[in-house]
Amino acid sequence: MNKKLNVCLLNDSFPPLIDGVVNAVINYANIIQNNYGSAIVATPWYPNVKDAYSFPVLRYRSVDTTRAFGYRTGYPFSVSAINRVKAHNIDIIHSHCPAISTFFARTLRETIDVPIVFTYHTKFNFDISKFIPTEHLQQTAIKAIVNNVTACDDVWVVSEGAGENLRSLGYTGDYTVMVNGVDLPKGRVSDEEIISVRNKHGLAEETPVFLFIGRLMWYKGIRLLLDSLKNLRDGGFTFKMVFVGDGTDRAEIVEYTKRLGLEEYCVFAGAIRNRELLRAYYCSADLFTFPSTYDTNGIVVREAAACGLASLLIKGSCAAEGIIDGRNGILADENTEALSWALADACKDRKRLRELGQNAMNEIYISWDDCVAKAVDRYCVVLENYQKGACRNQPIKFDKFFSAMAEVCDAIAKTRPSYRERRLFSIKKR
Repeated sequence: MNKKLNVCLLNDSFPPLIDGVVNAVINYANIIQNNYGSAIVATPWYPNVKDAYSFPVLRYRSVDTTRAFGYRTGYPFSVSAINRVKAHNIDIIHSHCPAISTFFARTLRETIDVPIVFTYHTKFNFDISKFIPTEHLQQTAIKAIVNNVTACDDVWVVSEGAGENLRSLGYTGDYTVMVNGVDLPKGRVSDEEIISVRNKHGLAEETPVFLFIGRLMWYKGIRLLLDSLKNLRDGGFTFKMVFVGDGTDRAEIVEYTKRLGLEEYCVFAGAIRNRELLRAYYCSADLFTFPSTYDTNGIVVREAAACGLASLLIKGSCAAEGIIDGRNGILADENTEALSWALADACKDRKRLRELGQNAMNEIYISWDDCVAKAVDRYCVVLENYQKGACRNQPIKFDKFFSAMAEVCDAIAKTRPSYRERRLFSIKKR
């Protein structure tokens, strides 16, 4: 590609929030900014956040919905925000969230007349079922999201499983599989860094160490993992389970760990934002355990592979795509018995785990540089098609989305107690 591209990347979440999609957006922006032109990230405003990146970050107006949804909700029709993005002479818009960010993208497209690429990262039906009270309203919200995706000019998915999930929601258009990469380099950290992590958490050299990195949410398969660890303990095995991350279900997960009597076997290290320190955690473990059937790609599985660490995954899950059981990872059926047997086998043969980890490093590692290079090639195809009038976008009106979301928001509001009711309840408790 000879022409330098100016790309606007959009996502509803960005630091201080940390998750796999945030990781993807940051890496896209860094690599585009350094190698292919310029990048700007537009995302909802958060208080007391200082953005120090190689690329500009535009924070637009938002409201605090963190207690309800875990993140702030942006206002996608801010004229000042649109004008600030317009000043960057954008060639292409790339949204990484099908809700507010894609509204912002569509508003921006109306103003500057450039194509929208959309990447589907997450199984949104899981989030919708968690936050929206009734099946009718869930279907209304899903339809609104699918309409928003369909309005984009080029749709990408991060795995075949993600594409199947998008289809199951009702999307009927085309899509392209564009996998996510890893920003960790291949190789292990120094022995001193590993010893430091092990000493901090009391991880003895002779004790098998299992690792989970990600948001502490029940839908990540954590209950299944804990139940399997209880079986392992009851079978007389010694081990340590290290959880790195945070999430709205953390308190419940810690409490459930205590209820199972696993306090001495489990470590909750909290969220770790330092990438080099995170490498040390990967390198300190014997096996990465990721029993999630929710995740559509599982960047953490390839991060583990970068550090020579094999993963235990659920057979048939999106995270397990590209994994060969007994070659570069371990696959188990989604039940406690199967996972317990797999963990027991891991405890018995740590040398085999190291061999699987080396194979994972050699066979499933994908760098972000390679991924973004392919994405930029696809950007050029999208631009050419858009200029010819051959893009996939369908002229879906905004009012369809708003009428649907208004119905959803009204129903959610009705299911929550009023401020007066909450206040009276608080006084009675005293």
